[in-house]
Amino acid sequence: MPFTPFHFGPGLLISLTFLSFIDIPTFLIASVIVDIEPFLVLIFDLNYPLHGFFHSFLGGFIAAVFLSMVMSKIRRYFTPLLTFFKIEQSISLKKILFSSICGIFLHILLDSPLYLDIQPFFPFEFNPFYRNTFMPGLIEYLICAWCFIGAIFVYIIRLFQHKNRKLFP
Repeated sequence: MPFTPFHFGPGLLISLTFLSFIDIPTFLIASVIVDIEPFLVLIFDLNYPLHGFFHSFLGGFIAAVFLSMVMSKIRRYFTPLLTFFKIEQSISLKKILFSSICGIFLHILLDSPLYLDIQPFFPFEFNPFYRNTFMPGLIEYLICAWCFIGAIFVYIIRLFQHKNRKLFP
């Protein structure tokens, strides 16, 4: 998607829903990090596809492993922010790796129906998810917006649960 913050809607909804399996900071970063690739292509006017190697599952997996290594070193710095938002999570390398892979793959799956230059199954040069429609991206943008609204509701429910645990331990 041309405007990366759209990816935060599904990222927030999925990570808040599956809090015990997904590391929230890692998943949110993973859901947007591959858009560094088109950003660099545009900024430096590179002779390279806008959605190149890192918008494939192979490239995304490599990026996820790299992100996992980085997040395993810096993840603890996100704990105060999560505590502020009343979200408590344990840190584990397995959860970080799983979150990295899922977040990046989610990004690829959301972008693939929109852009013909994405080759999700690189080195194969086709995009089976691409849809050439009258209003390209409308469904994906609506899904992202509704997921963000859903994430707000899930977060409010989690706040009430957190408050009730403090009142009735």
